[in-house]
Amino acid sequence: MAQRIVGGRRLGGELAAVRVYRGRPSPDHQPEAARASDRQADRWVRDPRVVVVRRQLRYPKAWPSEPAQEKGIDVALAVDYVRLACEGAYDVGILFSRDTDLVPALETVRDLGAHVEVASWKGTSRLRFPDSQLPWCHYLDADDYAACRDHTDYTVI
Repeated sequence: MAQRIVGGRRLGGELAAVRVYRGRPSPDHQPEAARASDRQADRWVRDPRVVVVRRQLRYPKAWPSEPAQEKGIDVALAVDYVRLACEGAYDVGILFSRDTDLVPALETVRDLGAHVEVASWKGTSRLRFPDSQLPWCHYLDADDYAACRDHTDYTVI
């Protein structure tokens, strides 16, 4: 998906890194899901450009009738996005998320002088600065999804 986004940029560019942020099921609560998540992450990081940042899912007392939740993923993403900009790790940072809590990180990175862009699914809302149509958004559609879909069943060893 990242290569597709970079390949579609009007200004061109080279994909230097991909960072994926997601929750990780607990082996104590969901051993099969945890193993599948681990196998998927292991597959992704075979590409040296990929870093997977995972945080343990939070399980409410009423679990499994109440679903587990990702906690701290958006904060980890925001901190890394800003930290990497401060380190000069990228010229263009493209954030694929609709979480409006990430707008301050986008604004900070823009203010630090890095170029920011976002990606979102066509037909959905996207991140933007208040009272603005910026930053540029890469809208992805069903064809993009189909072209990048991973059909691997990570529950099978």
